[in-house]
Amino acid sequence: MANDSSSDYEMDERACLNHNKSDRGSAYRSVDENIYDNLTPKNRPSVVLRTEETVVVASSESGGGERETWGRKIDFLLSVIGFAVDLSNVWRFPYLCFKNGGGVFLIPYILMVFLAGIPLFYMELALGQYYRKGAVTTWGRICPLFKGIGYCVVMIAFYTDFFYNVIIAYALHYLYSSFTTVLPWSTCSNDYNSVACYEPNSWMDQSNKCADSEHFVTNSTYYAPVSAAEEYFYKKFLGLHTQKDPLPHVAQGITDLGEIKWEIVVCLMLVYVICYFSLWKGIKMSGKVVWFTAIFPYVVLLILFVRGVTLPGWEKGIKYYLRPNLEMLKVPHVWQDAATQVFFSLGPGFGVLMAYSSYNEFHNNVYFDALITSSINCMTSFLSGFVIFAVLGYMSCKSGKPISEVAQEGPGLVFVVYPEALATMPGASFWSVLFFLMLLTLGLDSSFGGSEAIITGLSDEFPILKRNREVFVAILFIFYMVIGIFICTQGGMLVMEWLIVYGTTWGLLIAVFCETMVISFCYGIKQFCKDIKEMLGFSPGFYWRTCWAVAGPCFLLIMIISNFVNYLPLQYQDYKYPYGANLVGIFFALSAASAIPIVGVYQFYKEKGDTFMGKLRMVLTPYRRRPSTFARHDVTNNFHANTDIML
Repeated sequence: MANDSSSDYEMDERACLNHNKSDRGSAYRSVDENIYDNLTPKNRPSVVLRTEETVVVASSESGGGERETWGRKIDFLLSVIGFAVDLSNVWRFPYLCFKNGGGVFLIPYILMVFLAGIPLFYMELALGQYYRKGAVTTWGRICPLFKGIGYCVVMIAFYTDFFYNVIIAYALHYLYSSFTTVLPWSTCSNDYNSVACYEPNSWMDQSNKCADSEHFVTNSTYYAPVSAAEEYFYKKFLGLHTQKDPLPHVAQGITDLGEIKWEIVVCLMLVYVICYFSLWKGIKMSGKVVWFTAIFPYVVLLILFVRGVTLPGWEKGIKYYLRPNLEMLKVPHVWQDAATQVFFSLGPGFGVLMAYSSYNEFHNNVYFDALITSSINCMTSFLSGFVIFAVLGYMSCKSGKPISEVAQEGPGLVFVVYPEALATMPGASFWSVLFFLMLLTLGLDSSFGGSEAIITGLSDEFPILKRNREVFVAILFIFYMVIGIFICTQGGMLVMEWLIVYGTTWGLLIAVFCETMVISFCYGIKQFCKDIKEMLGFSPGFYWRTCWAVAGPCFLLIMIISNFVNYLPLQYQDYKYPYGANLVGIFFALSAASAIPIVGVYQFYKEKGDTFMGKLRMVLTPYRRRPSTFARHDVTNNFHANTDIML
């Protein structure tokens, strides 16, 4: 019976191909395989289905219209670089390098880059370019049972945008506040300042020599000194600390977020207005915007580096940044930090790489693109450390404090430490404007990428959204704005920290682990390499195959296990999150990953078949190898064919 059924499928398929061949108005037409293979890659039409004798291609005479493509290749490269090079390159990598043995940290970092980072980066770019669809549709075609991977990565991008755009709003506020002769975080004469406040210039040694010991001028002998920049950020801007207590003490907690900070709300609204008008018309518009948002940060980094190495004590900071401590290679968390930084910096698993590469020409050299963009990202992380630690060395030199007490990770570095240092320089307002404009542009093009992953992923799956893109994007950002108000409160930083920890890490690791397993064992590394050869004219070598099939999955599995084993209840500064917040956080962390089994069960349930194993076999089979696809005429119904469709 099985053989009879197979014969029926083959007969139906041939009939369908012959029908398409004679139908000039069809979305598809058949081409003799020898004729197709003899065409140059540039002149080959997009393949829908390859049989033993015939290649079915999308017809240019169909009414579906062509898929939008990048105006220029450089637009795509800048968009990918802009997404990958984000705020974490400036505030996270330098700190991790300093924390984990200085220059020695580069050993595990580079190893992780080549074993997993670049291979996963290349894999997602290649998949997006081959299938020319967003994450949801692409994974549905690769393996219907794991279509939920697409929904999972869209949800992760969704969660990330909740807090990421608020950080950009912080940078916008600081940028606006820098247009003044006296920076507001440089004085202690404000109502919110405590008696322990000290101004940046109070620890300055005007002799242009380094101080031998700590010296601060404050109005108190009872409290540890607190910088004006720290009090401005936590007490005035965020409202996290009480007015009466100069020590770092959270006033409300996550269960009582306090009042809405309307200045942050206004800044967040402006961020979404910028994002909307950059994305509402598609990649043609965003491809123009990234010429500024992706290039400008490098101009500022160069200017700040030149300024930094002219400051006293800069060499002390650089030496501390790069000091080799080989003993740190024996510490497990050093390797975990390196793996985490590589993974989150390059950005596989957010759906962005697939979305961006889906707008490439089919035969674009995505191999070159993957190497150049990932290399630029890693080099930016390393070079930004020189910019940051040159200034930290200057602060240590002038204040007499060791660098270990000056350096901070995360928002504290870019909204407290660095602004404090800039406030001591001649022309402080100018340097502050440059720095926060750099942060704004670093954040914006990364935000563009996250939003485009959602827009493309859902629009390709639900064409009604594509036809009404302007409305869809507006509704998306309005929803973001409503949710973002909870982070624009006095306790908003607590919500942000909760989202950073629980909203991305676990779901992202699980999603990309599933991606590597599906490509390796369901779709097949051999088939994936054939796809790449069809696009580029050459097949990936042993290194790439090994990384995709062995190193990548092992790397991700170790990271998942490590995150679960080393889990600790969340804490921000001296505030410990309640048990309920951590419990809800764990469920929230797994909510995106839950899309994988939920959608998988639905795909299995709706699959036609008489036996369990028969249905399972079908949902594990890529659509391109399913004999029933054409027999049931599902191509037109399910894939919304156009001239670029790639099953």
